[in-house]
Amino acid sequence: VIDAKGGYTGPGLIDIHTHSDGKIGFFRDPISAAQTLLNHGVTTVLPALYFSRTADELISQVATIREAMQSGKADNIFGIYMEAPYMNPSYGSHRDNNPWRFPVNKDDYGALVDKTCDMVRVWALAPERENILEFVRYAKEKNPNVVFAVGHSEAEPYQIDEIVPYGLKTVTHTTNATGTLQKYPECRTACVDEFAYYNDQVYAELICDKVGIHVQPYMLRLIKKFKGDDRIILISDAASFIGESPIPDSSDYEGADDIDFDDSGEIAGTKIKLDGACRNMMVHTGASLCQVFKYASSNPATMLGFFDRGFIRKGLRADLITVDAEFDVQSVYIGGKKIK
Repeated sequence: VIDAKGGYTGPGLIDIHTHSDGKIGFFRDPISAAQTLLNHGVTTVLPALYFSRTADELISQVATIREAMQSGKADNIFGIYMEAPYMNPSYGSHRDNNPWRFPVNKDDYGALVDKTCDMVRVWALAPERENILEFVRYAKEKNPNVVFAVGHSEAEPYQIDEIVPYGLKTVTHTTNATGTLQKYPECRTACVDEFAYYNDQVYAELICDKVGIHVQPYMLRLIKKFKGDDRIILISDAASFIGESPIPDSSDYEGADDIDFDDSGEIAGTKIKLDGACRNMMVHTGASLCQVFKYASSNPATMLGFFDRGFIRKGLRADLITVDAEFDVQSVYIGGKKIK
């Protein structure tokens, strides 16, 4: 019998998409980043790697994370979210440094897929890239269980539909770097976001920061209404590309101290942990504790096919956290072992 001291018990949080713990990048020090997140209730994490790196650099970063997983000191790392290589070159922070802006070519991506396929749980990609199906088929051949995500894209729904049979299940940070298509003057057509809203089987990843910059609060409420409780996934998308980046001198970002910016002053992810995203979602949308536990644990577990976690149920891994009414984490258990 464990006294939760008036707190609420829920399944451990699952962050499928974060580049860092808000300060330290996973590719630099995965053990430190993983332990920080574990103290914030993240019992499963997929470190995200970014398209601004070459194939050799990405392979090296995956090797660093693999070594951390095997060390026994990062028990909450369960693979990689590859926000690379073939995104739309027009979107994303640091897009001027994109070694993958050239045509899709197996000579470029073959070694990357071969050496990382067992670690990659999710490949994010832009379906409008020419010959992208060549990459999709090869990645699926190497790992039949891999999931695909639409990311940094201005694809039209029919282009995304072509990837769905291969296991496209989610939209990377919905409403961020998803493009705006205007085929005709003053007429906006359907794009990535509309694809996510319309397709019941597709999950919408949401970055929920304190002020509501990545996704405006009204839009958060709208997406919550469209997708329902079973198809929302909260992510932190925390970054640490340039260390302590200043907030640009603009009233648009007033109070946005949990957002990261690149050296050009453009939004580059956040500095939050997933427990903070849960709190923000509750504030912006009125979501309950039970709902945000679904968005940050049960839904990502289901999407990834992690059927041994994400719920409180006999026979599952005892990944559990207790929180207060404001979702401040009080205690953390991973595999039944208390670490906080």
